[in-house]
Amino acid sequence: MARQERAVRTRRAILEAAAAVFDERGYEAATIADILSRAGVTKGALYFHFASKQELAQGVLDEQFAEGGVPPRESKLQELVDVALVLAHRMKYQPMLSAGARLSLGPDMREIFGGGSVPGWIEFTEERLAQAKAQGELLPHVDPAETAWIISACWTGAQIYSQTLTDREDIEYRISGVYQHLYPSIATPAVLARLDMGADRGARVVAEIEALESAEPREPALP
Repeated sequence: MARQERAVRTRRAILEAAAAVFDERGYEAATIADILSRAGVTKGALYFHFASKQELAQGVLDEQFAEGGVPPRESKLQELVDVALVLAHRMKYQPMLSAGARLSLGPDMREIFGGGSVPGWIEFTEERLAQAKAQGELLPHVDPAETAWIISACWTGAQIYSQTLTDREDIEYRISGVYQHLYPSIATPAVLARLDMGADRGARVVAEIEALESAEPREPALP
């Protein structure tokens, strides 16, 4: 168990170091030596977990969905807002998320990673919208697939503009604005009236997640 826990911690340390280097320098300029120096691990430890720089970058991309997880909501439209604003909140201080955006959207990244995390986010959004439609949250004309593409594109555009203009200082406010503008065109009035899309929603949901995690019972250590 102790060996397994060390392996998990080492893998996470390597991923976090890789994310920081990719975020600062981009994929092409980043080197394994940079990542080793940042992680403080041996080359053998790194290659035990990741066979190449590309595999490391894919590991960073795969973490996007774990970092954006929120508690399930009865309203799937609320759940989508919560995911969007949690990501916006965390992106300001977690290189794992900002590196994922850079790897997904940077020049020539499509040839290497096939669009990075973008296809996954469109699919995730479409699934939640389909659930929302099934339980009567959406207006009759709304097509989940088309709307998922538009919402994902608007989120990405707002994130890029915020990074460019304010170094993401206003990202939560801007993402909140995206949903406040989009949702009236897809949500039923009754559902829309109940949704919380405030710019501080992400911070409140993160606090909720942390409280839930701290309350979870821990398995006793083996003798």
